Amino acid sequence: MFQRFFRYSSAKFVGVARPGLVAHTIERNSPRVNTVNFSHTRLPWAGREVVSPMNVLASIPAQASSVAIRVEPVQARSTARVNALLDAASDTIHDVGYELLTTAMVAERAGASIGTVYRYFPDRVAVLQALAARNRDRVTHALVTRLERDKPASVLAEIDTVVDTLVDVFRSEKGFRSLRVGDVLDIRPVTSPRSGNSDVAHVISDDLRERLGIRLDSAGRLAVETAVDVIDALLGRAFLHSDKGEGTLIDEARRMARLALADI
Repeated sequence: MFQRFFRYSSAKFVGVARPGLVAHTIERNSPRVNTVNFSHTRLPWAGREVVSPMNVLASIPAQASSVAIRVEPVQARSTARVNALLDAASDTIHDVGYELLTTAMVAERAGASIGTVYRYFPDRVAVLQALAARNRDRVTHALVTRLERDKPASVLAEIDTVVDTLVDVFRSEKGFRSLRVGDVLDIRPVTSPRSGNSDVAHVISDDLRERLGIRLDSAGRLAVETAVDVIDALLGRAFLHSDKGEGTLIDEARRMARLALADI
């Protein structure tokens, strides 16, 4: 059964529903949802449109957004508040790792009440999933931008660009070394066949096809995904105890990824 938590404010109800984290605003006495360009779902108990929270959270990277978002003032404040909570979570994870993260830690680091955290996230797992989604969006955005700028002329040069981009993200994004794009989270049941790393691999495969004219078969796509998994694992080790990253492990990530793509 859905558990609903509502806060009455002015002429609007603002709430979170479980299961399946849902953040929404509903005009009083009106079925219209005050939202922006996000995907919508319908809840059978409500009969009204609500905003899917993971789509909201996937759209809030400060410097990387896949769509142009026009928001009303209330929505802009909500987006800023969620970003502040995710920033607090990433700062905390940078210090203690993701396994020890609690919603109370997020609230304390953000200078917010625990109720504010629960308004947007039902539990710590939802915080981690949202942060992983934001990390994934920032990585793919950074990679697309770097590939368009550098225009690597070969598969090996492409892999060098991928490694360099990920190293930059590891160094600049607080908490990324621990959570990365979320593939380290083992949450059952698995709701999607795609992983964060597979999204990164998809960017690489698309660039190889569209810019270099290299069309990958199933074996080639698997090789790209393997290369991304290897890079992710070795860079995770490289940055485990160092904000700068251990050079030998970064070089090994580059070498192993090149080997994975040697036949392309």
